Amino acid sequence: MTFDCAEPYELAEWWHQALGWSLEDDAGKDDDEVMLEGPHEPHLLFIRVPEDKAVKNRTHIDVRPEGDGTRDQEVERLLALGATVHEDHRYSDGTGWVTMLDPEGNEFCVCRGEAERAAMGD
Repeated sequence: MTFDCAEPYELAEWWHQALGWSLEDDAGKDDDEVMLEGPHEPHLLFIRVPEDKAVKNRTHIDVRPEGDGTRDQEVERLLALGATVHEDHRYSDGTGWVTMLDPEGNEFCVCRGEAERAAMGD
């Protein structure tokens, strides 16, 4: 999966912190392309482009908390890393998701974790 961006290394580093995936070994701050390698394909490729992001992404990543973590804890963790909340779709019954933006404005969603889903019988 490829992300067009202004700063490939910085954005790949941000997603590395967000997902815990590995940056390719020889990645450098001046590279025009930087790969973030996940445990399975697809990996994430960040490519420098001259234009700014202008419209909503047509595809996006859904992030779920690890282990017993909750959606709300994951939102707080990602906010601390520099993400912003774009749209909040959390409902009073505990369902829903939060649409967030990475540092370059790419949308992604934070969904409930497996423990939360199991507790609700999903």
